Amino acid sequence: MPENKRILIFNVNWLGDVLFSTAVIRNVRRNFPGSFVACIVPSRCYPVLKGNPYLDEIIIFDEKDRHKGIFQQLDFVRVLKEKKFDVVFLLHRSFSRALICRLAGIPERIGHHTKKRGFLLTKKIMPPRRDSLHRIDYYLSVIEKAGLKVEDRYTEFFVSEEDTAYVENFLDKNSVARGDFIAVINPGGNWMPKRWPKEYWAELADKLIEEFGAKVIISGSHNDLSLCRDIQGRMLHKPLIACGVFNLKQLGALAKRADLFITADTGPLHIANSLGAKKIIALFGPTTPEITGPYPAKNVRILQKDVGCVIPCYAVHCKDNRCMKAIKPTDVLREIKN
Repeated sequence: MPENKRILIFNVNWLGDVLFSTAVIRNVRRNFPGSFVACIVPSRCYPVLKGNPYLDEIIIFDEKDRHKGIFQQLDFVRVLKEKKFDVVFLLHRSFSRALICRLAGIPERIGHHTKKRGFLLTKKIMPPRRDSLHRIDYYLSVIEKAGLKVEDRYTEFFVSEEDTAYVENFLDKNSVARGDFIAVINPGGNWMPKRWPKEYWAELADKLIEEFGAKVIISGSHNDLSLCRDIQGRMLHKPLIACGVFNLKQLGALAKRADLFITADTGPLHIANSLGAKKIIALFGPTTPEITGPYPAKNVRILQKDVGCVIPCYAVHCKDNRCMKAIKPTDVLREIKN
């Protein structure tokens, strides 16, 4: 490809996976330092890429909201056509995204081949076998097999001085001093089988306060507020509730500031890891670290128990949750002490 291309990356829909895709964005920029590089994400994932220095533009596509109807999607096609992109790397395997790029007149359309959308691609990349690669390598395979040079494999998340100052102000207002041991627990998750039991979180938080003198902060979004209050109600001691207090950037600044960050396999895990948080404990149940784990995992300890289930498991309506229940608060405390 010539140097001065207008390049589009059509990204995926999930916070953690968009973080994994930052390796693609960085390596695309390295291959085309003088080109215009844009990326399409849903609005909920916009904060993941905000401030990314390798992107010239972030474009919002919300197929379940503002672009739900056929007329809205046709309007989005018109907008893309006006931007005159030369090439698109489709990280998402959907038919509709490939069709949108074809209708927008993007001449080079590169992505993983599927039977339904193969005819819409100008360069078909044979996808790796399901669950055979870590997600970061799965997305990198699109550009690597297209002939681009991939120099490294790691995620990036950028926070500002304002984000850091916001967190420091929150800590000051809540009497958390510089020398205090800060433990952040993140009990939420995008689907229920990946969540650790509420009573386990409460027991662990009490032990962190009793045995380590920790200032425990329960983090999460507005949607996690009832969960956080439920955990607080089960505790003997009083934690700090920070659900709905921080946006994703500020949550990242908090994770970086904390001495310990404990979470399941969810977006904030990868945010904390991307920022080099001091110590992370990740609780894995139905998912496997080899596919969706933090990458690389320098400051991370992963806890997972074999309960006889096939992992990864995609039974999102599983009522048993025994894989997460098998990890006890004592296991986490033992890891902290070690």
